[in-house]
Amino acid sequence: MSTHVSHRDVWYTGHVQGVGFRAQVLALARGFDVTGYVQNLPDGRVYLHTEGKGAEVEGFTDEIVKSLDGHIKSEEIKDFSGLRTCKDFSIKR
Repeated sequence: MSTHVSHRDVWYTGHVQGVGFRAQVLALARGFDVTGYVQNLPDGRVYLHTEGKGAEVEGFTDEIVKSLDGHIKSEEIKDFSGLRTCKDFSIKR
């Protein structure tokens, strides 16, 4: 596994807490070769950090929007590259 990978941070706004959003994101992550985590934020947004090959990261985040579009009002995305920091994909409490 490469230690230098693409990273994507996404902040989702909308009806994204209290609806199983994080669990659905976790289930979607199993279909992609990505690591990272998803976490509720105190301000009502959901934060996603994901790492992997660029195409996998992009495919994963595209699938989140496609699958959970009814809950997402907007998203803020930050892409960068660097060393892998996560070993798996999880829900952070």
